[in-house]
Amino acid sequence: MNDFDATDHQAPISTDALIRSVQEVAAHVGADGWGQPPKMFALVPTAQIAVAEPHLLDQLESGSELTPIEQHPLPDDLHGGSAALEEYLGTTSWAPGVAGCMVVQEILVLPPSAASDLDTAVDAALGRDNAADDVIRAAAGAHPERRAARLIVAVLRDGRSESALALAPEDDDDPFAEPELRTGDNLAPGLVHALQATLEADPEDW
Repeated sequence: MNDFDATDHQAPISTDALIRSVQEVAAHVGADGWGQPPKMFALVPTAQIAVAEPHLLDQLESGSELTPIEQHPLPDDLHGGSAALEEYLGTTSWAPGVAGCMVVQEILVLPPSAASDLDTAVDAALGRDNAADDVIRAAAGAHPERRAARLIVAVLRDGRSESALALAPEDDDDPFAEPELRTGDNLAPGLVHALQATLEADPEDW
């Protein structure tokens, strides 16, 4: 269970606030560069924090409906893009005062032409328990056209979600340029579902 115990009465959160939270976390995590482990954030209504923790007023973003709060580090054996991360989310729940949650992870993206290579690798792994995920990760990591990326997925209790992808700079890119955030409704449907389940879980069960 993650611990922000505020009132469970929440005003509706705007979609703009969710998008702003994704952008804010993307900038926050991006400031520390690449090669980071997955991170989890609670999305808490800023007004609730102002009431519950008035000494933090000076640190709260003015006019922001949501405040992302980074959670304790995830277990060391959870890697970005792994099935184990989604399995771990199945053990997570949130206090009623949390309006949503977010996961940031680094993944590898491949061009569409790489699909047949991955299919071949998975076929070779059939029959071995839990082997497919490891094989896919290894095949992607060895592919010459792989590209590192940062995937950010956020969800609210009412079912709305926002996903964004930032590609790591290549050798000939400006190292000081802000990475472009590419958004989409279907970037990581499995992760959206897993995060939504954490918000539906009863904290008393953990």
